Amino acid sequence: MSRPLAEFLAGVLTAATSAVLLIGVLNAYVPAQHVPWKPLNLDQPVGLATRWKLDRALDEPGTCRTFLAQNRIAFSPVADRTQGFCVLDGAVQLRDGAARLSTPPVMDCALAARYALWERQVVEPAARELLGSDLARVEHFGAYSCRTLYGQPGARPSEHARGAAVDIAAFRLADGRRVTVLEGWNKGGPEAAFLRRVRDGGCGLFGAVLSPDYNAAHHNHLHLDLSPYSLCR
Repeated sequence: MSRPLAEFLAGVLTAATSAVLLIGVLNAYVPAQHVPWKPLNLDQPVGLATRWKLDRALDEPGTCRTFLAQNRIAFSPVADRTQGFCVLDGAVQLRDGAARLSTPPVMDCALAARYALWERQVVEPAARELLGSDLARVEHFGAYSCRTLYGQPGARPSEHARGAAVDIAAFRLADGRRVTVLEGWNKGGPEAAFLRRVRDGGCGLFGAVLSPDYNAAHHNHLHLDLSPYSLCR
């Protein structure tokens, strides 16, 4: 064996050994939410690898529904349908008790999974930390709605038109308080801090997250959707 070839093979072996050792260290000491190859679980906090793992786990309706079932999120499949420019494909309806939504809306499966993670790992901890109470209910304005952007004639279809968006209006707490986007956003204090925390926490899970800071059309809700682009405001 020539010396250059031997040196090359020795370098490859060293690199491979280092890679194996690094993987071992990551598996042993780094939390699962930061490691791309570890399974995604809704009981894990949001981490560096969460967005990537969500994209992988939820890329097909079948794998998405399996993911919901594995994470004990009860749902009913919704039949695919087309109504003009509005298309539902692989949608689900979360059953009462699967999440703390005030009513079970029809939404894209991937949105339902991301919502469940957001509620569990962003909203609930923020409520306890900033408001001193557990979360009881999340009020919303709906998800699937066959309409164009802002309801303007001739505009492009809204993400709601494919069940890929949900509008969150208020949060009810276990101690009886009700925190609304309309009244709390500019109120200051813990309620405003809470609303901004849950808005910001959604930006790593959804495509677009829009709040009253975005425009007047969102003065009373947080819009969470599956847009292919990222927008957090």
